[in-house]
Amino acid sequence: MQEETPLKRLAILLLALGLVLAACDSGSDDTTTTAAAAGGDETTTTAAAAAGGSMLQTVQDRGTLNCGVNDAVPGFGYTDADGNFSGFDVDYCRAVAAAVLGDANAVTFRPLTAQQRFTALQSGEIDVLIRNTTFTSSRDGREGATFLTTTFYDGQGMMVYAEDGITSIDDMANLSVCVLSGTTTELNLAARFGDTPYTPLTFDANDQLQAAFVAGQCDGWTSDKSQLAGVRSNFPESEGGPEALVILDETFSKEPLGPVVTDGDTQWAQVVNWVVLATITAEEWDLTSANVASYDGDDAGIRRFLGLEIQTDEGATTFDPGLGLPTDFATQVISQVGNYGEIFDRNVGPDTALGLSRGVNALWTDGGLLYSPPYR
Repeated sequence: MQEETPLKRLAILLLALGLVLAACDSGSDDTTTTAAAAGGDETTTTAAAAAGGSMLQTVQDRGTLNCGVNDAVPGFGYTDADGNFSGFDVDYCRAVAAAVLGDANAVTFRPLTAQQRFTALQSGEIDVLIRNTTFTSSRDGREGATFLTTTFYDGQGMMVYAEDGITSIDDMANLSVCVLSGTTTELNLAARFGDTPYTPLTFDANDQLQAAFVAGQCDGWTSDKSQLAGVRSNFPESEGGPEALVILDETFSKEPLGPVVTDGDTQWAQVVNWVVLATITAEEWDLTSANVASYDGDDAGIRRFLGLEIQTDEGATTFDPGLGLPTDFATQVISQVGNYGEIFDRNVGPDTALGLSRGVNALWTDGGLLYSPPYR
């Protein structure tokens, strides 16, 4: 693919902003605050806020968070027949809203395809992108994006029909593979096959890809293993249900997924980052949605974290780290959404349809990669 020049990227951004301004002039009366809200002046204000470094204040003044999500991956970002959003990533949108606005439900969810997500972030259509997006050097450097703490460590895999008898990717020479375009998945797939001949079939959205897979246009479906598990869990019974599909054992990439914000607003990046870290810290201290609001212990570290008074040589004080958030923001996040373990178990854990184990997404004290800096 031809690399975009800075001039071409600027032209794309100006075009996106032009479309936003045109929407402002359209006189739309749509005030929906879920999937399809266009935003009008709100979007323009968001873009200006990002440029001026005042996103936190803009979101607080607006009273709702614009969060870019997926709506077609069960367990991570999904909408049901009634238009309700759920999933691991969706819960992190709610966690940011709880911290910034005191209300986990004050979120406008904006479903985005892989092709749309960075344009939406750059143009200011969304305040934060929490949509199974892999942290890479080129995205960090070229997309005007700041990647924050990883919420889910994943890796790419391959899903096939059980009846085909495929047990390894090495069995797939001369076969076809469905893959989303505009993703790291395409590059990883090409690298894995190397000189082995295969046919990649690219699609812009998961629903298009699934339709092609069901129609037999491709022999395999490659994506992050967590997404494949989500798709498999929700595979239509008319097509054989989950048992009709097998996810091969091999993992052939590193896919660290987490929130993304625009470059240039350090405070906003810190806010979103510490929301994620707060969910990890809470699990380390066994603070849950059920017990956090009633904590009355004397552990100074926990009291500091929850915005409770602590005793110092100068008397009683409440710790403020200078993030621009209420001192009890962590209490709001945990009480309304939960700690990391609760978010994981509720959406993708062993007792869900996905049935994922914590693995590398366990706390560092349990042999995983999750580790939060000290809150002090």
